[in-house]
Amino acid sequence: MSGRQAQLAHAHSVCRGVTRRAARNFYYAFLVLPREKRDALCAVYAFMRHCDDLCDEPGVPLAERRARLEAWRQTQQQVLAGRATDDPVLFALADAQRRFHIPPELFDKLVEGTAMDLPPADAPPGAVLTFADFDELYRYCYHVASVVGLVTIRIFGYKDPAAEPLAEKCGIAFQLTNIIRDVKEDAALGRIYLPEEDLAHFGCSSEQLGPGALRNGFDPARFRPVLEFEAGRAREFYRAADQLLPLLDHDSQPAFWVLVEIYRRLLEKIAAHGYDVFGEKVRMTMPQKLAILSRGFLRRLYA
Repeated sequence: MSGRQAQLAHAHSVCRGVTRRAARNFYYAFLVLPREKRDALCAVYAFMRHCDDLCDEPGVPLAERRARLEAWRQTQQQVLAGRATDDPVLFALADAQRRFHIPPELFDKLVEGTAMDLPPADAPPGAVLTFADFDELYRYCYHVASVVGLVTIRIFGYKDPAAEPLAEKCGIAFQLTNIIRDVKEDAALGRIYLPEEDLAHFGCSSEQLGPGALRNGFDPARFRPVLEFEAGRAREFYRAADQLLPLLDHDSQPAFWVLVEIYRRLLEKIAAHGYDVFGEKVRMTMPQKLAILSRGFLRRLYA
C-alpha cells in the first residue's frame, strides 16, 4: 500500500467513525451501498458535521464562529483545488469530489447553509432566528438539505438530468421532517423554523415557543395544527422520492430507498404521537431501523 493509499484508508476510517457516531438515520442507508460510494458519502457527512460543530460550539462568540466557518470554507476550497492536506476529513472529501465529479461550489453552499443558523452580525444578544414565510424557509432548507441531495446523487449515480430537481425536493422533505421533530430542541437554541406566517394562520406565534414559554404553562396541543400542516407539506415533497428512485444507478437504489423509508416512517410516527414533539423525542427505534435495513439489503441482492 502506497503512502497516499494508507492516508486515504485512514481518512475514510475517520469519516466512517464520525458518521457511525452522529449520523443515525443516514448511516443505516449507507450500509447497503458499495464500499466506494459508502466511503464518499461518509466523507461528505463528516465535512457537514464539522461545519455544524463550528456553528454550534458553545461558549464561542458569534463573530469567532463566523470566522472559523469562513476559514474552514477557504481551506476546503484550497484542498479541492489541489492543495495538500493532513486533515483526514478534507483529504477524504477531495477524493470523493474528484472520483464522483461533484461540483466544488456545492460544498461552498453547504457551508453557507450552516452559517444561516447563526443570527445576523448586528442582531442583539439573545435574538431568535425566525422565518417570515415558507419561501424564506425553503431557501434555508435548500442550502442545508437540498444541496446535500445534489451532492449525494452525484455519488449515487444518475444519467437523466430530471434527477436534480427531484433531489432538491427530497431534501426539502427530509429537512421539514427534521424541523417538525426538533421543534423543542431548536427553540431552546433560539431557532424557530416554523414560518411566522403559518404560525399566525393557526393562532400561534414564535414567542410562544421561546425557552421561557416552554417552561411556563406551555400547551403543546395548540401547535398540533401547524405541525400537521407542515407534515402535509413534507408528504407532498416526499412524492419526488418515488420519481427519483428509478433514475438512480441500480446499486444505489436500495440505499436511497432505506433513507427515504426511515424518514417517511419517522414523520408518520410523529403523526401517530399526535404531533407532540415537546416531550420525549420521537425516534425510530433500533429494531425498526434494522427491519428497514434488512429489506434494503434484500433489494440490493435482487437489484
